[in-house]
Amino acid sequence: MNTSLVRVVVLVLAMQSLSSPLLAQQQAAPAARVAPGSQPLAAATPPTPPAVPSAQSAPAPSATSAPASAPAAASQPAPSPADVPAIAADSGPRPLKSTGLRELSPWSMFLAADIIVKAVMVGLAFASLVTWTVFIAKMIELSFVRRKLRAALARIRDARSLAEAQFSLGAKDSVLSALLTAAMGEARLSAGISSDEGIKERAASSFAEIVRAEGRRIRTGMGLLASIGATSPFVGLFGTVWGIMNSFIGISKSQTTNLAVVAPGIAEALLATAFGLVAAIPAVIIYNHFARVTKGYLELVSRSSGAAARLLSRDLDRTHGGAHSRAAG
Repeated sequence: MNTSLVRVVVLVLAMQSLSSPLLAQQQAAPAARVAPGSQPLAAATPPTPPAVPSAQSAPAPSATSAPASAPAAASQPAPSPADVPAIAADSGPRPLKSTGLRELSPWSMFLAADIIVKAVMVGLAFASLVTWTVFIAKMIELSFVRRKLRAALARIRDARSLAEAQFSLGAKDSVLSALLTAAMGEARLSAGISSDEGIKERAASSFAEIVRAEGRRIRTGMGLLASIGATSPFVGLFGTVWGIMNSFIGISKSQTTNLAVVAPGIAEALLATAFGLVAAIPAVIIYNHFARVTKGYLELVSRSSGAAARLLSRDLDRTHGGAHSRAAG
């Protein structure tokens, strides 16, 4: 009876000693899955089995196998909370590095353009400068001569003869003064000639020459505006064609059609067209404006010519009328 009881106790103790390493391994497995930032739990040491008689107890497995199964990283110190954001930032996506493409600004495109394209753009920029210079100069000139001629016409409105009109104007240099001087000169050269129609015809011819000369003078610079407005787009187009041709040559040499390689050369070529339009559009607008203003000024010159012709006709009528009266008396 006692022998059977002892056998049962020994069997129970042997089963407990066999199950203890399995429990230790099951407890160590969750510890291995703990996050690196968390403090690992202390390694569980399996309980020491109670001593049994050496004759009846089964050999117990070594208890040191359970701690060896724990991860070696558990012995390292956990990172501090301040280091966690830095670790997360390092593990995040890194920004892309610059690809090294040059900036496509107008100045950088001009510097990188071919020498022919540069020459075209410099020429068009100079043409644009000439356009605005002519615009400023002609605006000042036309404003001055129009105001001066209107004032002169107002002064001779009540004049009765060429001499009186010339005295009213004084020694001022204007187209009306030139017309009055031409009329007085023709009357002096035709003294003793009784044909009034011949004198008026010769005076009208002198007036026409003066009007044409004034028209040519006041139109100075407008031909340049017309040339710039008509040719600048084609000059810019020539620069564009030349630049695109060089771009295609570069594409064939680089053996690629990547837009990053093709775009800069084409953009530089198109910049020449932009320069041509910048030079041509203001030139055309300014030319049309001056054409209207010049037409108005030439109408004032025609009125001045008519005023001088009327004064000459009055003087002729007075001279020839007095002579006829003396002859009749």
